[in-house]
Amino acid sequence: MCTVADFLELVGQLPGVARSDHGRYARFQVDAHTFGYLWEPTRTVGLKQPLAEQLALVAERPEVFEVQFTAGAFGWVVVHLEGVERDELAELAFEAWRLTAPAGLAAERGDELPA
Repeated sequence: MCTVADFLELVGQLPGVARSDHGRYARFQVDAHTFGYLWEPTRTVGLKQPLAEQLALVAERPEVFEVQFTAGAFGWVVVHLEGVERDELAELAFEAWRLTAPAGLAAERGDELPA
């Protein structure tokens, strides 16, 4: 089971991440493009994923994942933190970041997941 602190620690390990607080939620961006949201009161995060991954996650574990919205080829997924392990959250956060980061920054990071 993950916590808000786990999520913050994981995204804090990714280069170029900026957090902005908006009252009930926080937005996470890289190069001024959003890749994630955090709602601390509900212990949920919204993460950008490929559309096929969004659909697969929701179909596999609807008690943990919800469709947030879709935008083109991307499907944002709500993740209930208490339903995922830290390594799975690291993969989801990293993928959201990598889909959004500039190509050079993503290439520089390689495939190294946050720990």
